[in-house]
Amino acid sequence: MYGRRDRNGGGSGGFGRGGGGGGGFGRRDSFDKPKPVKLGEEYDVKITDVGAKGDGITKIENFIIFVHGAKKGEECRIRIKEVANKFAIGEKVGSSESKEESEDSSEEKEEKEEKEEKEESSWESESESSDEDKE
Repeated sequence: MYGRRDRNGGGSGGFGRGGGGGGGFGRRDSFDKPKPVKLGEEYDVKITDVGAKGDGITKIENFIIFVHGAKKGEECRIRIKEVANKFAIGEKVGSSESKEESEDSSEEKEEKEEKEEKEESSWESESESSDEDKE
């Protein structure tokens, strides 16, 4: 009379908890997704932020990783110590390999600049001597 009832006694109308939906914030399937980091694996990262407890924060594929003792802006190599549903904890194991490569390139850059300076000085001495010849 006031609402249809099925065989199990549940009503289809009113305020009852009928049928699908279910509240909440959704995204429960994110717990089932494989994590982008694995326990024991090492990654080269850049620390982008610092957490409330002073740990460095980085992300790999939008997955948050806390790194104890890391500072904002630091590039380092980390090893994953713990993986939780929404974050991971890593430890610093050294400086980033990409940083080492940039150091190599900076050394090459310095050598190149020195070579250019020598060439410039030789050009200047040649031009000075040619100026003296003209006089």
